[in-house]
Amino acid sequence: MNKTITRRDSIKTIGLAAGSVALAGSGCSSGKDKRPNILFFFPDQHRFDWTGLNSALPLRTPSLKALANRGVRFTNAVCPSPLCAPVRASIASGKEYGRCGVAGNLVDYPDEQTTFYTLLRDSGYHVIGCGKFDLRKPSYSWGRDGKQIVDGIDYMSRWGFSAGIDNSGKWDGYRSYRNKNACPYYVYLEEKGLADVHIDDFTQRKGRNFENTDPTPLPDEAYVDNWIARNGLDLIRSAPPGKPWFLQVNFNGPHDPMDITHSMKNRWQGITFPQPNGCERFTPEKHIEIRQNYSAMVENIDCWLGVYMEELESRGELDNTLIVFSSDHGEMLGDHNRWAKTVPYQPSVGVPMVIGGPGVRRNAACDAPATTLDLTATFLDYAGSAVPADMDSRSMKPFLAGKSVWHRDYVLSGLGPWRMGFDGRYKLVRGFDVDERRVDAKKPAQHDPVLLFDLKDDPLENVDLAAEVPDRVERLTKALQGA
Repeated sequence: MNKTITRRDSIKTIGLAAGSVALAGSGCSSGKDKRPNILFFFPDQHRFDWTGLNSALPLRTPSLKALANRGVRFTNAVCPSPLCAPVRASIASGKEYGRCGVAGNLVDYPDEQTTFYTLLRDSGYHVIGCGKFDLRKPSYSWGRDGKQIVDGIDYMSRWGFSAGIDNSGKWDGYRSYRNKNACPYYVYLEEKGLADVHIDDFTQRKGRNFENTDPTPLPDEAYVDNWIARNGLDLIRSAPPGKPWFLQVNFNGPHDPMDITHSMKNRWQGITFPQPNGCERFTPEKHIEIRQNYSAMVENIDCWLGVYMEELESRGELDNTLIVFSSDHGEMLGDHNRWAKTVPYQPSVGVPMVIGGPGVRRNAACDAPATTLDLTATFLDYAGSAVPADMDSRSMKPFLAGKSVWHRDYVLSGLGPWRMGFDGRYKLVRGFDVDERRVDAKKPAQHDPVLLFDLKDDPLENVDLAAEVPDRVERLTKALQGA
């Protein structure tokens, strides 16, 4: 593997004792099933341009660069919906936002709707996962052990998991614990005597999600993404031999608030960033601090990617593991005077996507319009499992192997009243009110505003061209019928 980042450097960077993530002995499967393992790294709210693959920003993601050298990076990837529960439902079901059954964060995943996790498990995979799945986001039903057992129903098993630990997101965990309902991470903090410390810290951040850039009082070992990553390593090490596995690691970062540990913050002191596009909410100095903290969360997750890649190499499994790095949606970081997500601007809908592994061509870049929705069919294809006809997802496997041309002319996204079509250069948005601060998934469109951006000549999306390029508007409007 590419040694840009060593395991020792990773441990040092994230401030953990080496014993807490000691490398396991070889766990290479010796049975007859030679299908690839699948490792899916899935951070929360990681915008498309915030990686070391973007030379315009001073970012440090050497592990992601190493993965890109071993595979294909997608420069125009978007998500099916820029909100946690809907996009995770779209990927689980393989269906576009309008068909996935989850319109917003207040809707549970439909019980009757199958998932690709189930299809993988039925095909013989050991399906495991940890961190924030958000398939029952409004129910706060993780349980103290993360098993999602409700009224005798084992939802983790129903969704298709052989084993795993479902957990809350940052703010859901805080709200739930204050109501005497601890998710697994807060159970861990209780055991360490740190739950009240963490609650007090988040209480200080409430309503100041981005403005409060002070470091968390938690030690590095107890930081949520480090805890999630260790859970994932334990799940790999407990996987049965002779059987391929699928692991999804759902990190809580780089989602707000801007809570990072002291060691993470120290690494970014003095590093400057461009100011947000069209934002004067905070001082220039505070904007930079916010971007430093966001970058520290990104770097921390990247360090864990390096740890996992070295773990796989030590087990003799690296060359037979498909590794995918992406995110559920992006983060505005002040661009257009907006924060978080839910809007159709590229920092919100755009995500990083890098794929490497067996049979994948190396060091390739794809600037065609791509969607994380297609990860669903791609996972099934690598597993040799048929893609159901009612899925909208399409496999990228032939393209990744260099055996076919790209399969999409445009990709789609949406939330509540708005829909977006993107052909890799032009982006059409219908039903989005630019004066709304945050999109309400239940609010119907009062009118049908039309926006068109040329991301080649106007990457910041400052100029609406809808009146000037009617043919593009017409073509992409037809594409929106599938959203």
